[in-house]
Amino acid sequence: MDWESGLVKEFYAGRPIVVTGGAGFIGSSLVDHLVRTRGVSPSDVRVPRSAELDLRRFENAQRALDGAEIVFHLAAPTGGIAYSRSHPASQYVSCALIDANVLEAARLAGVSKVIMLANLLAYPAAAPSPLREESLHDGRIADTHLGIGLAKRNLVLLGEMYYREYAMDVVTVLSANAYGPRDRFDVTISHVIPATIMKCFDDSAELVVWGDGTPTRDFLYVEDIAEGLALAGEHLAGPEFVNLASGREVSIRELVHTIADLCGYKGQIRFDATKAGGDPRRSASTERATRLLQFTPRYTFEEGLRRTIDWYRSEVRASRAAP
Repeated sequence: MDWESGLVKEFYAGRPIVVTGGAGFIGSSLVDHLVRTRGVSPSDVRVPRSAELDLRRFENAQRALDGAEIVFHLAAPTGGIAYSRSHPASQYVSCALIDANVLEAARLAGVSKVIMLANLLAYPAAAPSPLREESLHDGRIADTHLGIGLAKRNLVLLGEMYYREYAMDVVTVLSANAYGPRDRFDVTISHVIPATIMKCFDDSAELVVWGDGTPTRDFLYVEDIAEGLALAGEHLAGPEFVNLASGREVSIRELVHTIADLCGYKGQIRFDATKAGGDPRRSASTERATRLLQFTPRYTFEEGLRRTIDWYRSEVRASRAAP
């Protein structure tokens, strides 16, 4: 398909779409993106809500996907590193049930395309950085995120199995660390960026960060992830999978200091090396996404952080301060 001819941009228009996890952080941005840039009518997008349709039950997955032509599968129980470390079994089981149910329901419903979201936690702990797709299965996943990491790796394999047996067009995107507006600003489950932003605004004289600050990560703004998912549906064919990343490796120390500067934080920043800081490096190669999707992030790291902080100020802090 040729982008310039407009055929790609019209790929989703007029087709019934289901976005599992579409009410969440990344999912809601994806829904907005499809409507805003892909010619999708809001009436053609369905978002099953977990309170009404728990996708861990197969009959609910069937109800959720009934009549769908395209499915974006983003639903998963997520949380920060502390949550994943303390809930490996339950997190894995919930993901595995949801993933299997969604794909089987998609098959029975005759869905023509499934685009699934995984992440870089699927890669082996010992895989060299930048992470390349061919190393996905070359070792054990780190214990800090064993449950969610294994579930996301298996998601890629599940897509391949459905392609082999049923010729289903299933593709997978392995995203870098997402951040941006509508992220979960909750002290019990937040990832590093929202957690650090909250700490910068809590009037504490000291901001304590787990680890020594040297681990590096790849952070990708949520609107760029939405664009990458849409491109994957347009350009990839089953059972392909690609990394989706910024191509910039950022240390936790640099991240924290950048957020503190943008927030105007004046307190002391202390890195607690007695606490685990996670994998030493976790960045990803962008070669395949550039070649296969023509994907290039639109937002710089600093611009994305500034937008996230502005949203937190105007939406979260303002609502919490309201009487």
